[in-house]
Parts: sequence; structure tokens; C-alpha cells
Amino acid sequence: QVQLAESGGGLVQAGGSLRLSCAASGRTFSTYVMGWFRQAPGKEREFVAAISWISNTNYADSVKARFTISRDNTKNTAYLQMNSLKPEDTAVYFCAARKGLSTDLTESNVDYWGQGTQVTVSS
Repeated sequence: QVQLAESGGGLVQAGGSLRLSCAASGRTFSTYVMGWFRQAPGKEREFVAAISWISNTNYADSVKARFTISRDNTKNTAYLQMNSLKPEDTAVYFCAARKGLSTDLTESNVDYWGQGTQVTVSS
């Protein structure tokens, strides 16, 4: 069993930055792909980024060159650095974990979810 806890959300102006953190419980953190999804009001949850334990990464086209995913296996923590934020980035951001190496995360193949953290970008 893996438990995920997000932090770092908040309110920021357009063009600003935020860093989200996802702290994971359990001894096998390094065997999981860690990722982020987001869900805006009235929309379906969508993939944002993922990173394997050997630091292979995958990003949604909408966030490439603006967001960076990383992980610290010694701290059982994954991060999402979000730069050049836009109002359309406003959403609840969810941390996700999937056992294995593939960074091709989808809602249906994620094993564990966090509770989510709100990110609001004002124009």
C-alpha cells in the first residue's frame, strides 16, 4: 500500500511559479512511476507529467517547456515545478503512482492517488 500526500498548491498570478510536492509512504517508492494529473472545473481529469525511478519523463503537450517533474528517492518525494503559469492551468492537481517503468500514465492504469491540491492562477 502506498499513500500519497500533495502540498504546495495555492493562488498565483499569471506568469508566476509554484512547486508541488508529493510525499509517498512505503519502502518501495523507487519502484513506482510517479506522476501528476489535474482536473479543472467541469472537465475530466487529465495527465500532466510522469517520471520513472530512473528519471525517464513524459509530459502533456500543454505543459512542455513550462513544467518540470522530478523526484528524490531518498526522500520518497516527487515534485512538479510549474513556471509561466496560465489561467488555464487552474485545477486540482493530483499525485499518482504506478508500479513499473512505463511513464505512459492514464487514469485507468494508476495504482494510487493522492487527495489533490488546488492551484489557482489569476489573470
